[in-house]
Amino acid sequence: MSLQERLTDDMKQAMRAKQKDRLTTIRMVKASLQNEAIKLGRQDLTEEEELTVLNREMKQRRDSLREFESAGREDLASKVAEEIVVLEAYMPEQLSEDEVTAIVQAAIAQTNAAAPSDMGKVMGVVMPQVKGKADGGLVNRIVKQQLTN
Repeated sequence: MSLQERLTDDMKQAMRAKQKDRLTTIRMVKASLQNEAIKLGRQDLTEEEELTVLNREMKQRRDSLREFESAGREDLASKVAEEIVVLEAYMPEQLSEDEVTAIVQAAIAQTNAAAPSDMGKVMGVVMPQVKGKADGGLVNRIVKQQLTN
């Protein structure tokens, strides 16, 4: 089942269950996916393109959550946190820190990176492998840590 079909099914379930917040979030994601398809001039998106849109939506919400919490707006922060929970159901299983470390170590060996100045080379190899499966900040931290050891 494609992501679009899954979103449509979940949207119908949310309507029946009268889950207003969940329905709103699903509609926003569907709209983002449709906008991306229109922008690319196609009817359907590839799985990778769908994942890119989901990651963008998730990042926007995480950034908003941080901003609302730092501003002391708990009412808005709780709403965004609920949206994040809904979005996480559509994200692929996240890699553990150990799994990311193993991928980073393999990339370091592959690129013969030895210093923090080689970070760009390593990130260029690692990011396509972990796209959607690991937070970029976590990957960045692990690469820095591995290159400074």
